[in-house]
Amino acid sequence: MAVEVILREHVDHLGRRGEIVKVAPGYARNYLLPRGLALAVTESNRRQIELEKQRAAKRDAEERAEAEALKARIEAVELTIARRVGESETLYGSVTSSDIAEALAERELTVDRRRIQLDGPIKTLGEFTVPVRLTHDVTADIRVRVVALDDGQSVAAAAEAGPEAAAESDTDTPAEG
Repeated sequence: MAVEVILREHVDHLGRRGEIVKVAPGYARNYLLPRGLALAVTESNRRQIELEKQRAAKRDAEERAEAEALKARIEAVELTIARRVGESETLYGSVTSSDIAEALAERELTVDRRRIQLDGPIKTLGEFTVPVRLTHDVTADIRVRVVALDDGQSVAAAAEAGPEAAAESDTDTPAEG
C-alpha cells in the first residue's frame, strides 16, 4: 500500500520539488512529513506547491548562478596539504573532508565539509581530484595534492615547497653510520 505525497524539496533517488510521488506509508510518516520535505496530497496543498514552485524557480536560478561562480573559483584552486609520513610513504593519520574544507576556508572559499564527496579519507601521498557538490546539479572538482612534511619543516613551508623539495631534502642528508 503506497501513499501519495507532494515533494517540497528535491529528495535524492525519489523526485524533484513539486512532483507527486508514491512512497511507503512509514517513509512518509516518519521521514518526509516531519522534516518538511513533503506534504499530503490535497487540493489546498497542490495550490500551495504551485506558488512555492514559482518562488523556488527564482531562488534556484539565483542559487545556481552563485554555485557556478563558486565552482569557477574552486576549480581554479589547487590545494596542497602537508602531512607527516612514515617510511613507506603512508600518512600518519589521513586527509579528510574537514581538512579540505579548512584549506578552502584559508583561501576564503567557504564550503560545508558534508558537500565534499570523499569515498574515504586520503591515506597516501599524491594528487587527487575530489568532487564538491555545491547544489543538486552543480558539482566542482578540486585538485588536492598531499605532500610529505619533514620534522623540522612547518606545514606552510612544506605546502609551498611541494614534493620536489621533500625529495631533495631526503637526498641531501648525510647517511648515518
